[in-house]
Amino acid sequence: MPRSPLRARSLLLPLALLLAAPAFGQRAAAQLPPQSQAAAQANRIVAVVNGEVVSRADVIGRARLFALNAGIAVAPETLDRLTPQVTRLLVDERLRMQEVQRRRIPVTDADIADAIGELEKRNNLPPGNLRAQLTQIGVAPRVLYDQIRTQIGWARLLRQQLGPTAEPSEAEVQEAIRSAQARVGEPEYLVSEIFIPVDDPAAEAEARRFVEDVIGQLRRGTPFPIAATQFSQAQTALQGGDMGWVRKEELDPEVFTVIERMPPGAVSNPIRVPGGFQIVALRQKRESGRDLATLITMRQAFFPFAGTLDPNAPTQQQRDQVEKAQRLAAGARGCEAVEAAARGAGGDRPVDPGTIRLETLNPPPLKNLLAGLAPGKASQPILTPDGVLVMMVCSREQRNLAELTPDQAKQQLLRDRVENLSRQLQRDLRRRAQIEMRS
Repeated sequence: MPRSPLRARSLLLPLALLLAAPAFGQRAAAQLPPQSQAAAQANRIVAVVNGEVVSRADVIGRARLFALNAGIAVAPETLDRLTPQVTRLLVDERLRMQEVQRRRIPVTDADIADAIGELEKRNNLPPGNLRAQLTQIGVAPRVLYDQIRTQIGWARLLRQQLGPTAEPSEAEVQEAIRSAQARVGEPEYLVSEIFIPVDDPAAEAEARRFVEDVIGQLRRGTPFPIAATQFSQAQTALQGGDMGWVRKEELDPEVFTVIERMPPGAVSNPIRVPGGFQIVALRQKRESGRDLATLITMRQAFFPFAGTLDPNAPTQQQRDQVEKAQRLAAGARGCEAVEAAARGAGGDRPVDPGTIRLETLNPPPLKNLLAGLAPGKASQPILTPDGVLVMMVCSREQRNLAELTPDQAKQQLLRDRVENLSRQLQRDLRRRAQIEMRS
């Protein structure tokens, strides 16, 4: 059985996972070992890929980048365990980038700069700050730049290879929708994956040790998307391992046997599948075609306090802010009024948090509050230590989120083709390549 199809926007958003990574500014330099520990061997060659060198410094740089993202320290023994898999990852990236260059697919410095700028924006970093922070904790900026360049180039190569045949026909879309309707009521699973290939049976034990090390990090709190981005060799790595909603027939039998017994939130042990090892995380379960949700839109106005509130001795500024919130709660007649008040309040909370699924909202008191608010009616002021909040529900609707739309069916078919092509091209590149691994 072929491995599960891609359920992520890897063709369209090759950097989305990187752009969703935790804030770089939150990582302390003390979490990483000093570079001097590895400096003596930094220039040692660990692999030669079609004449292009992968050095020990390259491996150390990628391991340090992983540690930065994951917020973990890389002890020498951990680095030793990571080395074989990181080396393989870099070999595959070299092969991809060589093919991108052979086909003369442009990836400009401006493309990299745009991606870095977006990454800084997502992590609330000022422009140029990311490079400084990478340097500060011992990661050469080119380590991240090279990874981004390869991802952009590979995505463009796949688009070029697929060409006009990538676009599913109307008949294919309708067949996908009919097939989905026939499966209504069957179990579906929201799954993330990390796939570690094993091409040489002699390397299986080494790969298993690496997989178990990754699982250990996951269970100690490393976010699954970060680990998937750095180490998974599936195309889903570009989206943090997200496979989306999958059914029994879309999974390897060995994986499904594990998935159907897992509780949501669990991470599996290593699963041997054709071609390698798979780690899966089960995020949710549902019945196919049935996922009724209450979706709301809302607006909120936050009136900040100049200092932390002491309920027994509020300052005059805090009293004034509470009075403003009370007037808004009593007088607002629509979401436009809440928006206008928020613009003048100077708060730092988003006025429009976007569409919210009520059933999954936390904490429960907040969910209960919004569930009880009629659209267009403001909440009573909500007092917090740093300010006072007024919320209003703008719209509320019931929707079946599991119903497959024509656009979703088209994107799903396209992603499947991208994933299959990516795997095939990577296998072909390895088969044709001259790769010399050095101890």
